[in-house]
Amino acid sequence: MARRRVIVYPPTKTGGRRVRVDGCILGTAYSLHDLCAFLCRAGISGLTEVDLTCEDTIADAGELLEWRGGGPDVWH
Repeated sequence: MARRRVIVYPPTKTGGRRVRVDGCILGTAYSLHDLCAFLCRAGISGLTEVDLTCEDTIADAGELLEWRGGGPDVWH
């Protein structure tokens, strides 16, 4: 099975980050909780909010997740 590609775009002026999976915009996440929900709906399971803030997980997920304009701690 091919790996999915997730791009989390830089925060907008009003807050939140657009999320794209395999070229399809899923919406705007305003927190790690929102991002996890988007990933789950896209069929990408196994990542929790804690996982997304852990440096080891971020490194392991590097082929999956591309954070633009800051990492998981930047939402504004």
